[in-house]
Amino acid sequence: MQTDEIKRLIEAGLPGAVVQVDGDGTHFSAAVVSEEFAGKSMVQKHQMVYKTLGEKMGTDIHALSIQAYTPDEWESKKDFRVISG
Repeated sequence: MQTDEIKRLIEAGLPGAVVQVDGDGTHFSAAVVSEEFAGKSMVQKHQMVYKTLGEKMGTDIHALSIQAYTPDEWESKKDFRVISG
């Protein structure tokens, strides 16, 4: 499975989400920013992302590390993000 396919699946399942996916073909990490996460616990956010991937989880995707934020949470994290360049 390719990172762009995972990104597409998450974006389709969470319309309007901003998604970044990195990985090696089996193990992946995803950062997802979505308004739909408002009022949800971390576990609920992760479950929402897993749901977008359906049966790919555990078959094509063996491991997925998720960082899930609302836009406000993401904005508050900006002071902690590393900016390369």
